[in-house]
Amino acid sequence: MTAEQWTATRVAVRETGDRFAALVNATVPETMATADWTVADTAAHVVLIAWLDNLLLDPGLAPPTIPGLMDEIAVTTVDTVDKLNDHCLRHFAERDPRKLAQRLRAEIDRLLLVTADLDPELPVAWLGGSRVPVGGLLAHLVNELLIHGHDIARATRTRWDMAPKDAATFLAVFVLGMVRHGIGRIQERAETPSDRRIAVEFRSKYTAPAVMVVRGHDVSIGEPGRDIDARVSYDPVTLNLMLFGRVSRARALLTGKVVVVGGRRPWLLPAFMRTVRFPS
Repeated sequence: MTAEQWTATRVAVRETGDRFAALVNATVPETMATADWTVADTAAHVVLIAWLDNLLLDPGLAPPTIPGLMDEIAVTTVDTVDKLNDHCLRHFAERDPRKLAQRLRAEIDRLLLVTADLDPELPVAWLGGSRVPVGGLLAHLVNELLIHGHDIARATRTRWDMAPKDAATFLAVFVLGMVRHGIGRIQERAETPSDRRIAVEFRSKYTAPAVMVVRGHDVSIGEPGRDIDARVSYDPVTLNLMLFGRVSRARALLTGKVVVVGGRRPWLLPAFMRTVRFPS
């Protein structure tokens, strides 16, 4: 992670967190932001993520009031993260938008303070035995703020800007950071994936080219330009909305915001995406 990426990610956490808090404060908390969550539920979820980041970075914080939390974190995968979210929300009762906005700002203040002098590449234990660099924790929080801000704004017909440079940190800093340090069991699923090697190169004008390689359950970093099966050119905002089910793959492709631009075997991209999955 470059010094520029680290600084940009920290700025994005602060600015996006402030915008998200203001958005929550200006909306009716009982409005449904998604099929299952109100605006208040959505805000509580984001507060819990920021709080959990602080807990993972500083185990000396007050012990969790959520029973079995650390055990749940250790076994959570992409396919069971919804159960973890529901478990946490059941034991976190606050739904007052003003208090949630204050709590979010306080958690972000603490997170930025605690990480100020840390190496952004320092790995931290995360879901399903994976390890995420400190910079990746912050990039993940930026994405949660952006995606759930989008949910609230769409439901309340409010403007919500998503800067591509901020959205780009999700893949470049969080996802690739986790792959470098170890994905653990987070991508495991019941079906046995193909043992065929599939290498996909991702290109965006906001990031350096990056390659991910899957083989079975394993995901690793590859070399740009070498033995590439598919090349994907993408707008970071659209890619993230697509990965998390807010924009269909068909729409992302038809608008030209996510495009397969070459490679030896581009037809293998769907098989790649069945391994590198995200909750939607």
